[in-house]
Amino acid sequence: MTPEMEKIHGLFLAEAEEQLATLEQGLLALERTSGSPPLASLQCTLHTFKGGAGAVGLTAAVELAHLLEDLLTLLEARAVVLHAGLGSLMLQAVDVLREQVGLEPASESAQRLPALEVRRLLESTLKASQPVQARVTAPERPASPAEPTAHREHTLRVGLGRLDRMLDLTGEIAIARGRLAEMLTQAHRYTPQQLMEAHRDGDRLYLDLQELVMKVRMVPIGRTFQPFVRTVRDLGLAMGKQVRCELSGEDVEVDTTIAELIRDPLTHLVRNAMDHGLETPEVRQARGKAPTGTLSLRAFHDAGTLVIQVVDDGTGLDRERITARARTRGLLGPEETPDEGALLRLILAPGFSTAERITELSGRGVGMDVVKRNVESLRGTVSVDSLPGQGTTFSLRLPLTLSIIEGFNVAVGGETYVIPLQNVLECVELPAAESRPGSTGVFHLRGSPLPFLRLREHFALGGSTPARENLVIISHERGLAGLAVDTLLGQGQTVIKPLGRFCQGLPGLSGSTLLGDGRVALILDVPALLQQALQAASPAALA
Repeated sequence: MTPEMEKIHGLFLAEAEEQLATLEQGLLALERTSGSPPLASLQCTLHTFKGGAGAVGLTAAVELAHLLEDLLTLLEARAVVLHAGLGSLMLQAVDVLREQVGLEPASESAQRLPALEVRRLLESTLKASQPVQARVTAPERPASPAEPTAHREHTLRVGLGRLDRMLDLTGEIAIARGRLAEMLTQAHRYTPQQLMEAHRDGDRLYLDLQELVMKVRMVPIGRTFQPFVRTVRDLGLAMGKQVRCELSGEDVEVDTTIAELIRDPLTHLVRNAMDHGLETPEVRQARGKAPTGTLSLRAFHDAGTLVIQVVDDGTGLDRERITARARTRGLLGPEETPDEGALLRLILAPGFSTAERITELSGRGVGMDVVKRNVESLRGTVSVDSLPGQGTTFSLRLPLTLSIIEGFNVAVGGETYVIPLQNVLECVELPAAESRPGSTGVFHLRGSPLPFLRLREHFALGGSTPARENLVIISHERGLAGLAVDTLLGQGQTVIKPLGRFCQGLPGLSGSTLLGDGRVALILDVPALLQQALQAASPAALA
């Protein structure tokens, strides 16, 4: 494939992904529509896709799209009736189209039909609906997926207005820099206050540009939610369950990286809810519920963070079974009785499962661990709420962006570390009486024992501990702990950079950043450090 053709193919793929997603959503909506079905927009979308596929030489996709067009025409003419089986066949055809152009299908692999079988079923459906009108079909040929693109570029559509504003700002910043440089070359003519004000003018423009770039990366979370409508439908049919998928907050904007990386955790939560949470119609009716269950995906902003919830109105979590399983695995002592939140969070532990059977969807205790690890890798948290017989709510609290955080800088020896400000509660001086040698210890904060970790020892920095140490109190859903450091440097915005390959995998580090003087500072992984501090502290010391 020539470089020019690769560019054209990349543009086609970006458009085809949106067109097929729109087609799939339209078909799902069609199943829920009574009366005259609104087919014109679906036909238009399919026709546009067919034209694009033809332009890049994907003949098999063009022919299959043509069959789907014929079927939509028959539906519009009411020559065929849309039933669950026909709806599934058309959705299967959309997945085949995805495969044929080089995209990932939306349905589970175990539920997908081969491309030839989908084509044969479509042709037989059309033939049965058109007994008189002869239809000339192209000779059948094996449908082969499109040649995979070696490096598919991720794209993001940006409004022209925002790009124009960014261009304006870069011009204004260039002018401000030129003015400041001119003033510095003739510094004797200006007061320090005038120079500082010129610097602040440029800084304000830079912050405006930074804010605009951050907004450009924001996309509606609805694009991430939409495929789960299909997932719920397919799984419900396969499992004999009636489930309505409800979406809310689709317009809430989130960083495009988070929108992509949150798909896996949501997949596990939805599959788990379908398999273990929601009941069959018979069981629901026996419990006095409506035969159709509800699975909701919600998104909203709360206190400067993004909250995504997966809510079902199923059977809820069995606390007695969770407690028994946790004691069997040694996660709880015989007499230990954790509070409600801590007990329910045990289901997020690796390998933890209360399922009586293992299915293709869940039961091995892997999915919830994936949810927890993936969300924490995004600097987020997971909480669980459940009421017996009324359902379960998983709440994922995530930052709005992964690129920049508010950080709190501390120094140990000659090194600077950044602690995410959202995890910092307060700072106190570590009294000399509590400052004993060692990497860990316990400090009594207003009468309550608090385990702490000494960063100098943890990172093996060497050197002697200063006479006066400071303790930064950090919090996470697992509890509170302290980090002993030499100096508190204060807060500021931190641009996150990935760790170099020599530092990847080191415990307690999540990223790096460049300081104003050009030095590199490491960003601390608060959940990992807090867990280490809690594990190192003896129960007797914390009692």
